[in-house]
Amino acid sequence: MKTNEKIIERKLAPTKSARMVETIYGCKWSLTVYQLIANGVNRPGEMVRNVEGLTTKVLNSCLKKNSEFGILERIAYNELPPRVEYKVTEFGTKFIRILDEIEKLQDEINDEINLESAR
Repeated sequence: MKTNEKIIERKLAPTKSARMVETIYGCKWSLTVYQLIANGVNRPGEMVRNVEGLTTKVLNSCLKKNSEFGILERIAYNELPPRVEYKVTEFGTKFIRILDEIEKLQDEINDEINLESAR
């Protein structure tokens, strides 16, 4: 009598990283914040001044979420007046690369859709 042993276990989605991607894309300002930091704008006040429609309250929430995920690091300087800057962590660099790849995939999908609609 043969036994049918299962060779492969059911593959599950990566829950934490998938939730991170969902949360970051759900926050309409996170990608803008990454862009600001990449362009050398790393202080919250500068960020608010450089982006129309971005408020301090929403930015602080966004920065907090990104810091909790380990994507951004908050650096507080012991000065008067207080100075705070944000930088992308090593993990954040990897995570942003993944977001960039998702964006490239979306561009390919959009190009395919445009080709089909042009026919």
